[in-house]
Amino acid sequence: MTTILVTGGTGTLGRPVADRLRADGHEVRVLSRHAQPYAVDLIAGGGGLDAALAGVDTVVHCASTPRGGDEKAAANLIGAARRAGVGHLVYISIVGVDRVPFGYYKAKLAVERLVEESGLGWTTLRATQFHDLVVQLFQALSKPPVMLLPAGLSDQPVAVAEVADRLAELAAGAPAGRVDDMGGPEIRTFPDLARAYLAATGRRRPILSVPLFGAAYRAFRSGDHLTPDKAVGKGTFEEYLAGRFRGGRK
Repeated sequence: MTTILVTGGTGTLGRPVADRLRADGHEVRVLSRHAQPYAVDLIAGGGGLDAALAGVDTVVHCASTPRGGDEKAAANLIGAARRAGVGHLVYISIVGVDRVPFGYYKAKLAVERLVEESGLGWTTLRATQFHDLVVQLFQALSKPPVMLLPAGLSDQPVAVAEVADRLAELAAGAPAGRVDDMGGPEIRTFPDLARAYLAATGRRRPILSVPLFGAAYRAFRSGDHLTPDKAVGKGTFEEYLAGRFRGGRK
C-alpha cells in the first residue's frame, strides 16, 4: 500500500478521507496547523512541509479556507511535493468555480490551474456544497426573528462521507486529470431546505426571500454552481438532518 498525506486532515472532509484511506490499508499522514507530528502552516511553508512529504507517494489536498491564502498554500505544497518526488496530487474543488465570479471560487479555480501546471500527476474532483455547510448557513440566518434568504437560489447538497469515499478511491488510483463532478441527489430551493432545517431543529421562523445584486449572485441564481447531470450522491438533506439533530437542536 502507498503512503498518503492528507492536508487539512483534521477538518470536515480531510478527517473522513484519512479514516477511509487507513481502513483501506494505506499509511496515512495527517497535515494541519496543529496536528503532530506534521503540524505545518501551508501558507507559511517551511522545513516542516518537506519533512511531512518525505517518502510520500500521494497527496490529497483538502486544506482550504475562504479567509484567503489558498493559492500561496498550494504553491508551497506543490513545490515541496516536487522536491519529494510525489507521484500523485489529488485536489478537491467546487462545482462552478469556473462559472461563478465569487472570491472564494476564484481562488479555488486558481489552485486548480496550479495543480494542472504543477508537473505532477494530478486528479481534480469538483463537488457541490456539503450538507453541513448548508446547516452552518441556516444556523446563522435563523438567529433573527425572521429568516432572510437570498431570493431565487437553489442548492444541491452532498454528503461529505460520500465525497470522502470518492477522494479515497481516486487517491488509490492513477492520476486521472479532471474527473466527473459530484453532486448531491437533489436540487432544492433555499426555502425548501430552510423549512427542512427548521423542522429538524424545532425552530419556528417566518421565511422571507430577499433579492441580492451582483455578478456572483446572478450566477448562483442561474444555477451555475449545480450539476444536475452528475447527481450521483445518495444521502439526502433530510437524512443528514435526522442523524445530526436527533433529539433536538445542536
